[in-house]
Formats: sequence, structure tokens, C-alpha cells
Amino acid sequence: MARRGYSRFLVFIHLLGDIAILNAAFIFAYIISNRFKPFQDVANEYVLLHIMFNLAWFVVISLLKVTDIDRHSKLENILRNVIQAVLFHALIIFAVVALIKGSYFSRAHLLFTYGLFTGGLFIWRVTFYLSLRNYRKQGANFRNVVIVGAGRVGNEMYRFLTSEDYHGYKFLGFFDDNPEKCLHRSKVLGSINKLKEYTKKVLIDEIFIALPLSSSKTIRDIITHADNNLIRVKILPDFRGFFNKKVNIEFYDLVPVLTIRPEPLENLWNRVMKRSFDIIFSGMVLLFVFPWLLPIMIVLIKLSSPGPIFFIQKRSGRNNEVFSCFKFRSMAVNENADNMQAMEEDPRITWIGHMLRKTNLDEVPQFINVFLGNMSIVGPRPHMLKHTEDYSKIIDKFMVRQLVKPGITGLAQVNGYRGPTSNKRRMYKRVLYDVWYIEHWNLMLDIKIIYLTIYNMLKGEKNAF
Repeated sequence: MARRGYSRFLVFIHLLGDIAILNAAFIFAYIISNRFKPFQDVANEYVLLHIMFNLAWFVVISLLKVTDIDRHSKLENILRNVIQAVLFHALIIFAVVALIKGSYFSRAHLLFTYGLFTGGLFIWRVTFYLSLRNYRKQGANFRNVVIVGAGRVGNEMYRFLTSEDYHGYKFLGFFDDNPEKCLHRSKVLGSINKLKEYTKKVLIDEIFIALPLSSSKTIRDIITHADNNLIRVKILPDFRGFFNKKVNIEFYDLVPVLTIRPEPLENLWNRVMKRSFDIIFSGMVLLFVFPWLLPIMIVLIKLSSPGPIFFIQKRSGRNNEVFSCFKFRSMAVNENADNMQAMEEDPRITWIGHMLRKTNLDEVPQFINVFLGNMSIVGPRPHMLKHTEDYSKIIDKFMVRQLVKPGITGLAQVNGYRGPTSNKRRMYKRVLYDVWYIEHWNLMLDIKIIYLTIYNMLKGEKNAF
């Protein structure tokens, strides 16, 4: 029995669309930025840059897999991956331009190119996604699937396969030895031993096995039969008795290893993107903001109380390593600075300190920490050593925060959990936000948190004092 193709050309179509949009954006941006200058006058440097643009995109898609299509992919995830890919591409191009001292190239051209490219990719991805969804809705590009095991996990997979998102699956039915206990009895095609006979009569593309792992003999038998009949097998293990979130399975040679916490920043290229973003962002602040802000702060802080301009405190960083955290001093010099947090109406806070803390300007020197590499723009806020020691003993998962670099701002802070940590419940909620951030990091999440931080600074925060 002949088998249908599995969307062989979708990745190729995606790639062709990307390349067409990239080249159209580059050429159109060149025309605009050069005021419709004739093409025969194009400089060789721009021809080389054009080639680099294309080569860099091939590098990006090979590393980030942005043209790969999974049937379970969501549109928002696809668009988020596109933004990450464009940012990564821009980092490569700007690095190459800086390396060859390419001041010759027009900034307007580069900005126009990336603006047009990003907009075009968005339109292309949305159009492709909706077209493919509608195509599958009409009954094309689908896979015939059955589920072995009609228990809780099998029923959840059934809801996914038959949802209105049109993932391209045609659910044919369950195979289960206890049909009377099944939630969808009418969908049960027979007992498990009837599966082999059924696959000889009906074309099956995939079998989802939702049996307990203790049924290893039955599972192996189904896999062997599927392998001999060119049927793909997916196993649905139920880990919810141990974890209440998704888990990852990695292979160490041939040994499957269950990873209970996804960490995007364990990926080298994700770390490169985050570190590159940190260097560029912090470098801009140190070059364009710090030089004029520092003299003003020196005068105001000295007028408010005697003492140093900077408050330097030992704090807990990545892997619980201690580092020196920089801030503009907002308190009068006191003996309790390293073990007692600022509280509302704290008499130690100076008149200029109230303004600095309210607007987060006291944190600006931490861009030095970011540039040096012991902090990031976004991440869990670093705590003083005493608080790390105290809270690690009473708050579950507190030390998970130390898996990544601490940040000037973080997800917990933009959700209202900043300020004093004397309340155990507030600290617990803060830890939950920090752990969620570690498990779901992406560059767009960092940009969103930075935007919300600036927004909160402008409107004022009640927990900042």
C-alpha cells in the first residue's frame, strides 16, 4: 500500500519565501536610501554586503531551525522565532560590518532593510500558516492516526488531535482492552490485539501509544509491527504523577534522560544572543547616558549626605558566585546596609535617595556589571548574601534563581514583586516568576520586560521606596 508524502516541500517553500523577501528588502531599501540611484552605479561593497546577507540567513536558519514546520507549532511561537532569527541575523551582519570597519555602508539602508525584512517575514509566515491551516481544513495534508490506550493521557491527545486548530491529523479511533471504562466508547475500534489486523486494512501513518510504561511487552510488540509496516510510533508517557509541567527527554548516547526543567539559556546560541544584546544595550547606556548622568549624581548625592557616590555590595550571582554589585548610594552611610533592606519611610534613605529609588535610577551603575559580565539586563534580581542564605532555607526552589545571571530588572519586578522581601509569601511569588522566566526565556521576553520596566518607571511604582 503506497504511503503519502510527509510535507516534503514545506520547508523548501518556507526557505524560498525567506530568501525572496530578504533580497527584495535589501534591494528596495537600497533604492530608497540612495534616492533611486541607477543600479549600474552600485558599489562593489554593497554587492559583497548583499551576498553576506544571504549567507548569514542560511547560517541562522541552520542553527535556529526557523524554517522547520511542526504540526503542533503555534502561530505566536513561529512569529517569536522569526524575531529571534532576525535579531541574530542583525548581530552577525553588524559584527561583520564592524570587523571590516564598514563605515561606508549606509545606516539608513541597513535599518530600511531590516524593517522591510521583518515586516515581510511576518506577513509571509502568517499567510503561510493560515493557508496551510485552511488547506488541512479542506482535508488535505493530513495523517491518519490511532491511539492505543483510551485512558487519561490518551483522551488528552484525542482532544488535541481533534481540536479546531487543524494540525493535519485525522483521528480514526482508539484501541483499548477496557472499552467500558473509556470516556469516548464510540471511538474505540477494538482491543489492542486487533490493531495489527486493522493496520492491514486501513492506511495508518502514526500510532500514539498511551499505555503505562509497565506494559513494556505490549509496547515493544506494537513498535515492532509498526516498524515492519512503515508506521511511525509516538509514545505518550504520563509523568504528571511526578511533575505538573512539560518535561524534556534528551539522549546521552543511547540512554534516554528525562530533563525536568527546560533551560533555554543552556543552549550556546541563546547565550550568545543574550550576551550580545546585553553588551550592545549596556554599552549604549554607558556611552550615551552615564557620562552626563554621573556628574549630576555626584553633586546631588554629595549634597544629600556625606559618603561615597557609589554603594557597592556583595551579592549572589550565577551559580551562587559572589560579585560586587554597583548602585548610586541612596542611603546615609550606616552599619546595617548589608543585612537590612530598605523599608517604607526608612529614615536611612536620603532626600535624593527617594527619587533615585522611585525611578530606578539608583540601578544605572549596574550596567557596568552587565558590561563586565556578572549581571544581565534581565534576570532574577540579585539578593544580598544574608537574604540568599536565609531564604534558601525556607523557600523551595529559591536556589534555582542562581542558575542564570541576575538582572537589573526581571519578570517578578514588572509584575509588582519588587521592594522589601520580609513577607515570605511575596518572596515565594517572586521565586515562581523567576523560575518561570528561566524555563521560558527568549529574547522577545527580555525586550518585553525592559519595555514594562520603562513603563513602570514613568508611571511610578508603589513598591519602590
